[in-house]
Amino acid sequence: MNFQGFTKEDFHVFTIDGLEPRMEALIQHVRPKLEVLGTELASYLSAICGEEMFPHVAKHARRKVNPPNDTWVAWANNKRGYKAHPHFQVGLFDDHLFIWLALIYELPNKKNIAQNFINNVEQVQSIIPTDYVISLDHMKKESIAMNGIETEHFIKHLERFRDVKKAELLIGRHIQSDDPILQNGQEFMQFIEDTMKTLLPLYKMSFE
Repeated sequence: MNFQGFTKEDFHVFTIDGLEPRMEALIQHVRPKLEVLGTELASYLSAICGEEMFPHVAKHARRKVNPPNDTWVAWANNKRGYKAHPHFQVGLFDDHLFIWLALIYELPNKKNIAQNFINNVEQVQSIIPTDYVISLDHMKKESIAMNGIETEHFIKHLERFRDVKKAELLIGRHIQSDDPILQNGQEFMQFIEDTMKTLLPLYKMSFE
C-alpha cells in the first residue's frame, strides 16, 4: 500500500468529544495511515542515517480519561522504543501536521546534547532553514519561527532545554491542515524526506 496523504477528516478526529469515540476514530482513520507512513519512510531513514531505523506508532495506551490532542509516528534506531533516543516524528494536531527531529525530556544525555548545540550554535543555526520552527514542549501546538530569531535568544532556548528537566527541543516544519500537499501522497512524501535530510546533521550531532 502506497501512502495516499491526509484528508480534513483525519484532522477532524481531534474535535471528537470523549476518549473512546476519539480513539475509535483515530484507530480507524488515522493510525493505518501512520503505520503505512512509518513502514515506507523507515527504509529511507535507515539509508540516510546509516543505521536501521524502526517505526513506532503512538498507541496512547496510558490514557484513561482525557482524549489525545495529537498523534504521530516516530522513527528511532531502537526497536523497543523511541522516547529515550533522538528521533524523527510526523504527526497531527487538529489544525496542522508536524515533522520533527525530536529531542524530548526522556533523553538521558540531553544536557550533553544541548551543550554541544550551544558550543556550535552558529553551525546549528546555519543548518535550520528560516521557514522551519522549533518547539520546547511536544505536548503544545505553539511553535517558534526560526525566521528572524536572534542567536542570543536561540541560545536561551537551548539553555532552557539543557537546564530544565522537562524542557524539550523539537526542530522541523508545520503544514496547515488545509494545505493541498497533504492530499498528494507522493509530493508529501518527498516533502517529508527533504525535511528529514535537512535535519540529518542535527540528528547526527545529537550522538556526538
